[in-house]
Amino acid sequence: MPPLLTSMATTCGPLLSTRARVRMSARGFPPFLPKEVERIKDRQAVELAKRIERVPVKIDSGKGTLMSSCVKPLHQSNNEPVVLLHGFDSSCLEWRYVHPLLEDAGVETWAIDILGWGFSDLATLPTCDVTAKCKHLYQLWRSYIKKPMVLVGPSLGAAVAIDFVANHPEAVSKLVFIDASVYTEGAGDMTKLPKIFAYAGVYILKSLLLRLYATKLAFKEVPKGSLLDWTNVGRLHCLLPWWEDATVDFMINGGYNVVNLIKQVKQKTLVIWGEDDQIINTELAIKLCNDLQDSVLYMIPDCGHIPHVEKPDKVAELILGFLSRENVTQEQLREVLK
Repeated sequence: MPPLLTSMATTCGPLLSTRARVRMSARGFPPFLPKEVERIKDRQAVELAKRIERVPVKIDSGKGTLMSSCVKPLHQSNNEPVVLLHGFDSSCLEWRYVHPLLEDAGVETWAIDILGWGFSDLATLPTCDVTAKCKHLYQLWRSYIKKPMVLVGPSLGAAVAIDFVANHPEAVSKLVFIDASVYTEGAGDMTKLPKIFAYAGVYILKSLLLRLYATKLAFKEVPKGSLLDWTNVGRLHCLLPWWEDATVDFMINGGYNVVNLIKQVKQKTLVIWGEDDQIINTELAIKLCNDLQDSVLYMIPDCGHIPHVEKPDKVAELILGFLSRENVTQEQLREVLK
C-alpha cells in the first residue's frame, strides 16, 4: 500500500465512512479534507491536496499527540531542507505552484500547516496561540526534519518564522520572507472583544463574499475564470469544524508582535516582495532589509501580495539561487538574483 494510504488507514482505521472510502478511491484525496475539495479545479492544488498527510506531533497540553497536516518530501537528503510555511488563516495549498518546482530541482521540500490553520486534527481543541504555534513547529521539526532548515515565511508566516528562530535558532540555517507581515503589533482591539463578538467576526472572515474580495485584493491579476476557484482553495481549511475555535483562540490571545525580535535575526535572509502589493506597503520591504542583520531584497514587478501563487517560476528561481550561494556578499547575491 502506498505510504499516504497507509498513513490514512492507520489514522482513521474503521472510522472511515463509506463515502470517505469512495472519495479516496475516486480522486485520491485524504478523507480528512472537507468534501468541498472535490469542487476544486486547479490541477496543481488538486495534486498537492492528494499529498497532504497527518503525522503525530507531541504537544505540551497533556493531550498526547496531535495529528498534524503537512506535505512531506518525496525524498530526504543530506542537504538543508526547505520548509514552507503559509500566511494568516491559510494552508499548505498556498504552495501548489512553487512546491513542485523546488522538488523537481532536487530540493528536500516540506510544506507545513501552522497550528490552528490548515488541515490538522484539532478535535481536542488545543491552545493555538503564538507560544503553542512555536512549540508545535519545533516538535514537528525535531521529530521529522531533524536538521537546520531554510524556513520560508510569506505574509504572517514571516512573523511565525521570526518568532520561531528567536526561540530555536539552531533549527534554522537561512530565512526567506515573502511580503512579510512583521510590523503589526498583535491583534489590537480583538483581544478586548467578548468572545461572542470575536466569533461573529471570525464567521464573517470565512464568508465567501469576503474571501472573494480578499483574493482579488491579494493579487495584481487573477487569471480569467480563476477567482472563485482560487478563493475555494484559500478557504478550504475554514470548513473544518474546529476552525472558528482555533482562530478565535489565536486572536483573543494577542496574535504576533515580533517587531522587537527582527534585529536579533542573525541568519542570512532573502526578502521577496511584490511591487504591487496592496495589502502591505512596499516601503516596509526596505525597512525590513535595513532592520535585518544580513539580508537581500528582490522586488517582483507586476505582482501582488502572494508572489508564490502569482509568479511561482520567479519565486522558485529566487529561492534556488539563494540556496546555491554560500558566503556571498549582499552585492554579489543581488547580481545573482537579477
